[in-house]
Amino acid sequence: MLLMIREYFKVGSIFLMFLSLLSFLFGIWCLMFEKGYFLDWEFFYINGVVMSFSVIIDYMSMIFMSFVMFISSNVLYYSIDYMSGELNSNRFCLLVLMFVLSMILLIISPNLISILLGWDGLGLVSYCLVIYYQNSRSFNAGMLTVLSNRIGDVALLISIAWMFNYGNWNYLINIEMGDKIELWWVGLCVLVAAMTKSAQIPFSAWLPAAMAAPTPVSALVHSSTLVTAGVYLLIRFDVMFSEVYVAKSMLFFFSVFTMFMAGLGANFEYDLKKIIALSTLSQLGLMMFVLSMGYSMLAFFHLLTHALFKALLFLCAGGIIHSMGDNQDIRVMGSLSNNQPFLCSCFNVANLALCGMPFLAGFYSKDMILEMCMMSNFNTFMFFITMLSTGLTVSYSFRLVNYVVSGDWKFKGVHMLGDVNSLMGLPMFNLMLGGVVMGSVLSWLVFGDCSVAIYLYGKIMVVIVSGVGFWLGNSIEWMSVSLKSVFIDYFGGMWFMPMLSTQFSSYFFLWWGDKLIMMSDQSWSEEVGPQGVFSVMVEYSILNQWIQNNSLKVYLSSFLVWFFIIMVMCV
Repeated sequence: MLLMIREYFKVGSIFLMFLSLLSFLFGIWCLMFEKGYFLDWEFFYINGVVMSFSVIIDYMSMIFMSFVMFISSNVLYYSIDYMSGELNSNRFCLLVLMFVLSMILLIISPNLISILLGWDGLGLVSYCLVIYYQNSRSFNAGMLTVLSNRIGDVALLISIAWMFNYGNWNYLINIEMGDKIELWWVGLCVLVAAMTKSAQIPFSAWLPAAMAAPTPVSALVHSSTLVTAGVYLLIRFDVMFSEVYVAKSMLFFFSVFTMFMAGLGANFEYDLKKIIALSTLSQLGLMMFVLSMGYSMLAFFHLLTHALFKALLFLCAGGIIHSMGDNQDIRVMGSLSNNQPFLCSCFNVANLALCGMPFLAGFYSKDMILEMCMMSNFNTFMFFITMLSTGLTVSYSFRLVNYVVSGDWKFKGVHMLGDVNSLMGLPMFNLMLGGVVMGSVLSWLVFGDCSVAIYLYGKIMVVIVSGVGFWLGNSIEWMSVSLKSVFIDYFGGMWFMPMLSTQFSSYFFLWWGDKLIMMSDQSWSEEVGPQGVFSVMVEYSILNQWIQNNSLKVYLSSFLVWFFIIMVMCV
C-alpha cells in the first residue's frame, strides 16, 4: 500500500513537471511573437446575458501557470518522504492536486464566474489542508482562514452581480466597452477580494494561523497559489485602477503598513514557520505596493521570483523541523551547518535571495522596485516606512541564519538527524537552481533590454538600506531585552491583529449571551419554570411519603375532619 501511494506521488510530480515545461515554452513563444489566444465556450443566453466558459492563453497566464506546476511538482516529490508516516497520504496527494487545479482555473479565466470557481476552490481546499492534522489548534486556524476569506468571496459575488448590467462577466471585454465610473465599483470589490486573499491589513491574522497545515502545503500556499491569487487578480484588473486615485491610494496605504507590520513582527518571532509566513506577508505587501504605484509588470516579475525562493525556504524549514523532532523554536536550534551542509546551503541561498543578494532571483526584482520607488513621487514619511520595511527583510533573514545555521547546538536532549535524503534533496536542488538562475532569465524575457538607469546616490541608497537592515538583525536581541513586555507583545504580535480578528470580534456576543443566560435561564424564568416546578414536586413528594409512612394517624385525622364537616352540614 505504501509503495502504491509513493507511485501516486511520483506520477503526479512527473506529470506536473512535464506540463510546467510545456507551459513555460509556450509562454516564451507567446511573449516573443506577441501572441495570445482567447477561447470562449458559450452555453446559453439568459435575458441577453451570455453564459459562457472562457479561457485566456497568453504569456502571463502560461508563465505563471508553469511556475505553479513546477513548484507543485517539487512539493509532491518532497512529500513522498515528508508525509511517509501519515495514514492518509493519498488524501493529501488528492487535496494538493485539487488545490493546483483550482489555481490553474483562476489563472486562465477572464470570466468572473469561472474565476469564482477557482477562487472558492482555493478557499475550500485550503481549509481542508489547514485542518489536516485534526486537532483543536488546526480547527481554530482553519476556521479563521475560511471566515476571513469569505469576506473577499462576498466582494467578488457583488462584482459579479454588478457586471450583470453589461451582459457578460468577461472583464477584458467590459474594460474596453464599459463605463469607467461604474466599472470602478467592480474594481473596488475586486480590490477588497484581493486584499483578503493576500492578507493585507486588516485581514492579516489568518496567514500566520494557516501554518497549522503540513509544511509542504505551506511551501505551495505561500509561494505561488493561495496568497498570490489576489495579487494576480489585481494585475489582470490593473486597467480599472489606472485612473482611479482613491483605490490606488487606499491600496498604497494598506500595503506599506502591511510590509512594516510583518517585517517588524518577524524580528520578534521565534517560531520558524511563522517567521517565514510573516516574510511572505511582507513580500505580498511589497507586491501590492508596486501595484499601487502602477507598475503591474514589475509586480508580476517579483511574484515569479518570490515564488521560487519562498518555496525553497519552506522546504528547507520542513527539513529542519523534521530533523529537530518536530520542534519549530529557533532558540533551541544552532550549528546545523555541521550536520546538514546541503540543507543549510539551500537555506542560505533562499535567505540571500529574499534579502536581495546581487545576482540571485530576488535581487533583480527588489532592486528594480527600490529604484522605481526612489523615482516616484510620494511623501517622505511613506518613503521612509517603505525603506525601513525593506531593511527589516534583511534583518529577520540574517537573524534566522544566526539562530539556525551558526552558533552552538542548543538542543542537547535530542540527537540531530543527518542531511536530507534524495527524495527531499532533489526538490530543494531544483528550487535552488531556479532561485539562482531564473531572476536573470525572467529579467531578460519580461523586460528585454529595458533597464532602470538611476543616479549613483540611488544605488548607494539601496546598499545603505540593506546595511541598516543587517544592523537591526544583529541588535534585535538587545532590543528584545531592553523593551518592556507590552512593546514586545505589540511589535511581535502583529499589532494585536490576531486578537482583534478572533477574541475581540466575538467578545461582545459572548458577553451579551452570558448576560442573557444570567437574566433569563438562570434568573426568574428558571424559578418560575423548570426549577420552580421541580421544587414544588419535591415538596409534594415529601408530603406524600410522610402520609404513606404514617397511615393510622392519617386515617384517624381524616375521619375526625370528615365527621366534623358532616356535622356542620347537617346542622
